[in-house]
Amino acid sequence: MHELLEKEGLSISEQHQDCGLLLYDRETQDVHAGGSGCGCSAAVLCGKILPELEQNPGRKVLFIATGALMSSLSIQQGESIPCIAHLVELSSEE
Repeated sequence: MHELLEKEGLSISEQHQDCGLLLYDRETQDVHAGGSGCGCSAAVLCGKILPELEQNPGRKVLFIATGALMSSLSIQQGESIPCIAHLVELSSEE
């Protein structure tokens, strides 16, 4: 994602945080490909982002939950894996 955006002249590396990387420590945990996208997203949203919004009035967050629509047949047939993303803007009141 960072590479695609940088090709368009946009850099979000200062603001972007990956939910899986916020939950797991790749140095001490053997996580391989990471956790479930929906599980990681829900845990970080409820455990970190929403409490921070409550504590910090006037903040805004763009939250994008992504996922792959896995199908064993698609993989076996060498097809690409379709993906989906839902974007929500969250803000706290001042």
